[in-house]
Amino acid sequence: MKTQYYTATTIDGFIADEHNSLDWLFEVDEGGENPFAEFFAGIGAFAMGSTTYEWILAHEKALDNPEKWLGPYGDTPAWVFSSRDLPVIPGANLHFVRGEVSPIHQEMVSAAQGKNIWLVGGGDLVGQFADQGLLDEVILGVAPVTLGKGAPVLPRRIRSSRLTLTGARPIGQFAYLTYDVSPPI
Repeated sequence: MKTQYYTATTIDGFIADEHNSLDWLFEVDEGGENPFAEFFAGIGAFAMGSTTYEWILAHEKALDNPEKWLGPYGDTPAWVFSSRDLPVIPGANLHFVRGEVSPIHQEMVSAAQGKNIWLVGGGDLVGQFADQGLLDEVILGVAPVTLGKGAPVLPRRIRSSRLTLTGARPIGQFAYLTYDVSPPI
């Protein structure tokens, strides 16, 4: 079981533009492959921050179209970290939480039943897991796009001594890079 940060990023290291939009991502050709489906087949639980959840609500109109959530994620339990109340997507297996990531991670490990945990984002939430030594792997789909500013992929300093490149492969216009992450010393 691994806790994985799987995300797309621009060449200049942003996961969203300055307006928290992912529109740039949908302009990039994956060459007819669907690496996300293969990845998600190994996921037993996942977590995201409130900005990511609100983007899904707005972009997918998931409150009115719950199938936009249920289609890709099914009944896989999801934890949404937020300091405020957010609407619940009908039929989605959602847990709204706040506070430290360590006790929530333990709940996720139990719920995942031996499968992997996916940290969707944002980067600061993933950084909190990394700070606690709870991040095992980073998988970056690097897109041939630059934004100049926006939400950074990981707004933390993680030294190269903690990251080991374990894979690199092209998929369409993306370069997928996989790194094992060792705990902080």
